Amino acid sequence: MANIVAQEPDGAVVGWACLGPYREENASTTQEGGLYALYVRPDRIGHGFGRTLTEAALDHANAQGFPWVRLWVLEGNARARRFYERAGFAPDGGLEPFVVDGVPVPEVRYARRLGGAAR
Repeated sequence: MANIVAQEPDGAVVGWACLGPYREENASTTQEGGLYALYVRPDRIGHGFGRTLTEAALDHANAQGFPWVRLWVLEGNARARRFYERAGFAPDGGLEPFVVDGVPVPEVRYARRLGGAAR
């Protein structure tokens, strides 16, 4: 697992990404990568930190030999979905009924083939 941190020039942490092997029981026999988390401080959104963290995570996944990177995003989070789509990810048909305090919060799985081709 890799934790990647984005910092301001003064050392202030503004974002974080976490990447490792895709953790899914029905993953393909080919080892895949999973982007577990991507966070940017709300006051720093729109300054390129998310894009830089995503690129660093994908570079790390490529160095680990992962042919694919997958992630889960809330179905109703249009902003995050646009962000990942601009980064070359696309929905791959995976859906998960995630429930929080009895309220369904469905998630959609996104995938990106390393080398730039989304699935």
